[in-house]
Amino acid sequence: MNIVVCVKYVPDAQADRTFVESDKTTDRVGVDGLLSELDEYAIEEALLVTEAGEGEVTVLTVGPEQATDALKKALQMGADKAVHVVDDQIHGSDALATSAILAAAIGKLDPQPDLVMTGMASTDGTMGVVPTMLAERLGLPAVTFASELTVGDGKVTVRRDNDAASQTIEATLPALVSVTDQINTPRYPSFKGIMAAKKKPLDTWSLADLGIEPSQVGLDAAWTKVESYAARPPRQKGQIVADEGAGGEKLAAFLAERKFV
Repeated sequence: MNIVVCVKYVPDAQADRTFVESDKTTDRVGVDGLLSELDEYAIEEALLVTEAGEGEVTVLTVGPEQATDALKKALQMGADKAVHVVDDQIHGSDALATSAILAAAIGKLDPQPDLVMTGMASTDGTMGVVPTMLAERLGLPAVTFASELTVGDGKVTVRRDNDAASQTIEATLPALVSVTDQINTPRYPSFKGIMAAKKKPLDTWSLADLGIEPSQVGLDAAWTKVESYAARPPRQKGQIVADEGAGGEKLAAFLAERKFV
């Protein structure tokens, strides 16, 4: 079984994340970045599926040159090969354009995948709409937010958990599945995996390689743009109330003033 896992290189949540002043897009170059944590669950699940049978795992990303770091970690975890779509004209692309680029890249793969997997969302944008958009472009059934996954007999079966109930959903292959962080525990790259990753193929494709016109992607083609942004104000020093017998009343008044009670 051939599986493609779409992953994303995101700014480190522990770093000082900001925007590019010139065009108000997320700064992905001037900050430390890493493989989106939620994508690690998709990589792990793809590895578990292939390890239980046969096949290979390809990881695919769209991003700046630094996004290679995300692919390298996926290869170190055990993925077989990687594809990086990188082109300066992609900068500023929205979810619609990103799904179009991913679909074109998947269409270029040989052989075509039996299963496309993604995380439930990215840890920077947290939108979670790209998997469904990508499935629509590929003409595949979309089975999203899987907490458990089983593949066999030409179909994929997943369990989706929510606050009220659990659902079992089945789709014929090929299909697209997004997974949650409840599905497994991603492995850490071993020393053996790190050394082996250095010999695994990592292809780099441009928009021209995919047959995509630059006018179809990028900031100018985006349906949404950031008009303004401001740094979060520093936290104010808290108020200390000494309890001299009326502390409870002061706390209640504080909560009532802010409409918490």
